[in-house]
Amino acid sequence: MKEVQHQFLTLFGHPPARLNVEQVAWVLGCQLHDVPALIAAKLLKPLGNPPQNGVKFFATAELVELMKERNWLARVTVAINQHWHRKNALCKRRAPKGSPVEPAAMPDFAQMASSCENL
Repeated sequence: MKEVQHQFLTLFGHPPARLNVEQVAWVLGCQLHDVPALIAAKLLKPLGNPPQNGVKFFATAELVELMKERNWLARVTVAINQHWHRKNALCKRRAPKGSPVEPAAMPDFAQMASSCENL
């Protein structure tokens, strides 16, 4: 959080009514890249109906209530662990044992452009 925001919220006396993904991760004590996994597991619900690649906001009051439930916190922990377990298993399946994981090949934009010109 920026210093100016922190000062404003301190004067205002309570947190904002909605939080962005970065703020949610900070409040939950998880990483920024864990929040999409929690949304996919239906443990967090963004406000409104944001597009898949749009900025997502979450209700602070709802998050505070959920954080009081030990069962919900356990489900959050399990969802994050399962998400990364699946991602890591997928990486291991793709790469032969003992070989480093190769980065994805960059598309040949020149070839794509020339194929579009032939249309």
